Amino acid sequence: MGKLVEGVWQDVWYETKSNGGKFVREDAGFRDWIRNEPGAKFQPESGRYHLYVSLACPWAHRTLIFRKLKGLEEHIDVTVVCPDMMSEGWQMGLPEPLFGHTRMHQIYTQAKPDYTGRVTVPVLWDKKHNTIVSNESSEIIRMFNSEFNELTGNNIDYYPQSERDGIDEWNAFVYPNVNNGVYRCGFATTQSAYEEAYNHLFDSLDKLDSHLSRSRYLAGSKITEADWRLFTTLIRFDAVYVGHFKCNKKRIADYPNLNGYMKELYQVPGIKETTDFYHIKRHYYFSHTGINPTQVVPKGPKLDLESPHGRGSI
Repeated sequence: MGKLVEGVWQDVWYETKSNGGKFVREDAGFRDWIRNEPGAKFQPESGRYHLYVSLACPWAHRTLIFRKLKGLEEHIDVTVVCPDMMSEGWQMGLPEPLFGHTRMHQIYTQAKPDYTGRVTVPVLWDKKHNTIVSNESSEIIRMFNSEFNELTGNNIDYYPQSERDGIDEWNAFVYPNVNNGVYRCGFATTQSAYEEAYNHLFDSLDKLDSHLSRSRYLAGSKITEADWRLFTTLIRFDAVYVGHFKCNKKRIADYPNLNGYMKELYQVPGIKETTDFYHIKRHYYFSHTGINPTQVVPKGPKLDLESPHGRGSI
């Protein structure tokens, strides 16, 4: 994984000893905003912004989903990094188009030469000021949801004012227990830390499955931001997290409501095209040599994602 320390790349894994073997995720280092208002430093303009993503990463996947759903593909171009994240972190197969860099850590030091912190994706780059706007996925999708509407004419709102309390409540539940919960299982380095995370994860999945037996989506009758934030973890669960991260009490396929819900979201037009199982499996099984030292990538499982989801009656 590695990180930058005062602008110098270091190939170091996550430190867990001081946390009793628990994995603790660092906060994002760039937190500016694109705003459609006079005087804003970062304003919505076609062709001004560039998005760096991994097709394997659930956090980056969120931004690709919103770029697709909000009609931003012709306005925000993209660089996709290689699925293999080795001694120099995320890397590009070909030099990226803005500066000719071949490593994501070079993008970070391009913006801030003395940057200290993890080098993660997604990254939203501003070509006008030659800097990173944000590397926080939850905030990038909010920008994509609302700030480019005048440019695209797409006013679909996945964070409507009337539903924000419910969306925020579900986000606050899903992030620590599910989105980050699978990583807390997979990156734990003690039995107790792993079992604590495992129990929280499956208690949370049980709660979600029960809720979705009564509600079409997390926050009501319409798809919202909360659903897409959960989806990118669910779609990776059976392919990667069950085996690689030892999240093996149940598969999503074993949860009748979660499974149908995940399939319904996958079948939304355009979403399949943002989902790449080759990159997903290759990244986790090949890059995490501390977990899978042989780097053998499993052929399976065979996933049933395009059959009827049966959610219409809820």
